[in-house]
Amino acid sequence: MSTRDTILDLKARVSRSIIGQEHVVERLVLALLADGHVLLEGLPGLAKTRAVKSLAENLDTELSRIQFTPDLLPSDITGSEIYYSAEGGKSEFRFQAGPIFSNLILADEINRAPAKVQSALLEAMEERQVTVAGETHKLPELFLVAATQNPVEQEGTYPLPEAQMDRFLMHILIEYTKEDDEVQVLRLVRSEEQPSQGEEPNAIEPQAVFDARREIHGVHVTEGIERYIVDLVWATRAPERYDEQVAKWIQVGASPRGSIGLDRTSRAHAWLHGRDHVTPDDVRAVAHDVLRHRLMLSYEANAEGVTANQVIDELLKRVAVA
Repeated sequence: MSTRDTILDLKARVSRSIIGQEHVVERLVLALLADGHVLLEGLPGLAKTRAVKSLAENLDTELSRIQFTPDLLPSDITGSEIYYSAEGGKSEFRFQAGPIFSNLILADEINRAPAKVQSALLEAMEERQVTVAGETHKLPELFLVAATQNPVEQEGTYPLPEAQMDRFLMHILIEYTKEDDEVQVLRLVRSEEQPSQGEEPNAIEPQAVFDARREIHGVHVTEGIERYIVDLVWATRAPERYDEQVAKWIQVGASPRGSIGLDRTSRAHAWLHGRDHVTPDDVRAVAHDVLRHRLMLSYEANAEGVTANQVIDELLKRVAVA
């Protein structure tokens, strides 16, 4: 089985337990391939946590779930120095790793913890390391933070800092499934109430992900596509070049991480769909998920009920391929 077939098998396995959310499953796989973190936003009960757990179950990796609460401490995430008293009077401090030292990190309801706790994630997400008591500890090579948040229940929550939002490769919005899909959900949950009758398929080895990343690195990106990616990001910073109305909706545009994110995810998208080169459709397919959380909308946009998705739609209509 080729590396791509193995990854497609992983995607199919997760899709079987997350019915009607094919977009979410594909974005999780793309984030894994592009070596980036994801923020999953949706109403309660839309399988945000289940999707991450299913990915971990079908991939031979460790999963750590961190339930974010207002009383959480940074050391509860990173770990801390513990004093050990040994025989013979020789004592020492030893580092005890926290739950961040895992492959997949499920940061559940991430916006329920204050800024001091959020800051504990910044170094881990960007530098792939944790510094405690002056010592730096490297995180695993396969490391992905999948954070969830509820868009409507805002009492007792803390808005995520822009610096942290920018560290997420993609911001995935999860919506209700179709009615027919919800019928299938009922049947799936009912079937899970009974003990499994057969052997579970073997989990996929992480080496398949590393092999896929090497192949994705070789996906060709033309100079025209590179210019298209940069033009899209610059359109969020200087929208007046394209449309005065769109310019009124954007207060702050995307950072250079937006360009890097579009490049990485569009290459992963092309590879996942069997192409050895990136097309404009690959860029457009991932643009909303990569850019929506990097835009700060103006007061006018909020007053008119304009969303980041609508702004990106308008920019995609106006920015031409070089």
